[in-house]
Amino acid sequence: MTRVYRILRKPYSKQPFDGEGPYRFGGRWSSPGVRLAYAAEHLSLAMLEYFVHIDPDHPPNDLAVVEADVPDNVPRISIDPKQLPANWRQVPAPAALTGFGDEFIRGERAAVLTVPSALAPAESNWLINPRHPAFVKIRVHPAKAFQYDSRFFQ
Repeated sequence: MTRVYRILRKPYSKQPFDGEGPYRFGGRWSSPGVRLAYAAEHLSLAMLEYFVHIDPDHPPNDLAVVEADVPDNVPRISIDPKQLPANWRQVPAPAALTGFGDEFIRGERAAVLTVPSALAPAESNWLINPRHPAFVKIRVHPAKAFQYDSRFFQ
């Protein structure tokens, strides 16, 4: 069993793995119109992944952290950094990366796609397909209030 983490605004924490945000806006690993829930293998990585998107002059005061337990028998696929283009960590993300998540969803071979984090390449983000039949095995815990330490904003 692996526990994964997601930080998000409280209004979205009721269905934290529905993939609505990426569906509407896309992300590094998926195009708009593709439902894919982004999570991190460590709370600290989830903090970093969310933090880079915060406006330091107006940090949100309504954050939550959601944990989910992914059983070992939930099918998953991993992408090795060697499979990625040389510029995969650049900002904005190269358009080629969205193909990985889009194909993962279309292929329906697994419920989880693990990918290296652009912020900490030795760690992984877990992309979860909320429409895969094995998604029901993932236990999502209730959201808990989350707040960054004030030193992050100094």
